[in-house]
Amino acid sequence: MLKIAIIIGSTRPGRRGEAIARWVHQIAQKRSDAVYELVDIADFNLPLYDEPNPPVLGKYTKQHTLAWSEAIKSFDGYIFVTPEYNHAISGALKNAIDFLFNEWKDKAAGIVSYGGGTGGARAAENLRLILGELHIADVRAQVTLSIFTDFENYSILKPAPRQEATANTMFDQVIAWSGALKSLR
Repeated sequence: MLKIAIIIGSTRPGRRGEAIARWVHQIAQKRSDAVYELVDIADFNLPLYDEPNPPVLGKYTKQHTLAWSEAIKSFDGYIFVTPEYNHAISGALKNAIDFLFNEWKDKAAGIVSYGGGTGGARAAENLRLILGELHIADVRAQVTLSIFTDFENYSILKPAPRQEATANTMFDQVIAWSGALKSLR
C-alpha cells in the first residue's frame, strides 16, 4: 500500500497549517487507497541548512538531517500544506525541502495552500517550481483555502463544502502518480 505524507509547512506560533493538515488528514482517513500520515516540520527542529555536503550526495552529518531523511524517504508521495508568505512558501518549508534531494526524487505531490485573496495560489506556484527541480511530479488539482471565505473570524477553519471534493480529486491524482512513479524508484 502506498504511504503518503501530509506535510505541515509552517512552524510559526499560531499557524493555521496544523488545523488545515488535520482537516486534510480527516478527509484522507475516509479513503482506503493509501496510508496517510501527518508530518510536522516543526517536530524536526531543523536549523538553517547546516550540512557541509550538498544534499544530492546524501552524506549527512547531523542527527536532525538523518531523522528528517528517514522520515521523508519512507513515503511514496506527499501533500504539502503551505501558507503564502509574500507570494511564496514559508522559509521554514523551503529550508526543510532543501535539506534533502534523493529522498524526494521520483515521487508525486499535491498542494494545499492557504492565504488571503488567492488562497495561497502564488505560494503553490512557487512550490511547483521547487518540486520540479527535485524530480517531484506535482499534480494539477490543488486546494486553495482563503482566510476570508474558508475561515470564521479569520481564525477557525470552516472550509466551503466544495473543498472536500477538490481534496479528493487531488488525492486521486497523487495516488495515481505515486503508484506510477514507484517503478522508477
